[in-house]
Parts: sequence; C-alpha cells; structure tokens
Amino acid sequence: MTVEGLTHLNERGEAFMVDVAGKAITARRALARGRIHMSKATYEALSQGGAPKGDVLGAARVAGIMAVKRTSELIPLCHALPISKASIEFEFLKGALEARCEVSCQGPTGVEMEALTGVSVALLTVYDMLKALEKDMVIGEICLLEKTGGKSGPFRRTEA
Repeated sequence: MTVEGLTHLNERGEAFMVDVAGKAITARRALARGRIHMSKATYEALSQGGAPKGDVLGAARVAGIMAVKRTSELIPLCHALPISKASIEFEFLKGALEARCEVSCQGPTGVEMEALTGVSVALLTVYDMLKALEKDMVIGEICLLEKTGGKSGPFRRTEA
C-alpha cells in the first residue's frame, strides 16, 4: 500500500522499495544531459588535449559508465537493473562541455536514474581532472531529455 501518488512511501509515510516483480519486462531507454562551465583557459586546455592529468574525456566516459552500473548502490530505492547499453558522449559548447548519457535495458522499471547518475559522475570526473587549472567551474543543467518504455509511456523534454 502506498500514499496516494507517491510510489516509494507506504501508508505510514515510510520509504520502501517498490515491488516490480509483477511488472512486464520491456525495453527501457533514457537520455540525460548536463554541463560544466569553465573559463576560456581551462576550456582551451581541455579542448586541445592539454590538461595536466591526461585524457580527461576518456576517464570521464569510463567513470560515467561505471556509475550507471552502480546506481542502485548510490540511490537508496533504485533497483539493480540488467543494463544492456551505457554510453557517454561529449560536446564542446561555447565556454562549457556538455555530457550526454544514454542507458538502455530490458527490465521491469526505467533507467532514468542510471542516465542521470552517469552524466553527473562523468561531469564530476571532468571537474576532478581539471581542478588544478580551475576550481571555479560550475556543474549544472543536469536533466532527463528523453525516456521510452514503461507504463507511463515516452517522455521528451520540450526545451533542450
């Protein structure tokens, strides 16, 4: 039994993990994005491969994918899911780096939290690897862009 509209709270208002045993196994996909804003000097060092710690984007990509696979250990009420795809892509914008994380699986619940966690950890890794150049970078604009599968149907953010 849950509180009306809140699936992770029981009738006493206590948090619990939703039972997904009876839900159909369907194709699930989510895409999230986030950005890290930095100074022109840091941006140039990153975009030209001159960061002091080496391959920033390679390390951030691997860290984000690892985070996707460990999301249920980080977010208390998330289910462990059989991830079939996790990817992190980067795009240089004016004064910022954008990261996008796409996750998919065949499962009883969605992968939105996995995509959001993956993009967050990828950007935190970029910060860690560039903090010798700049500590004033700002991580933000983390959001779900799309999701497919599940009872609630598809979702697409209207403003990207």
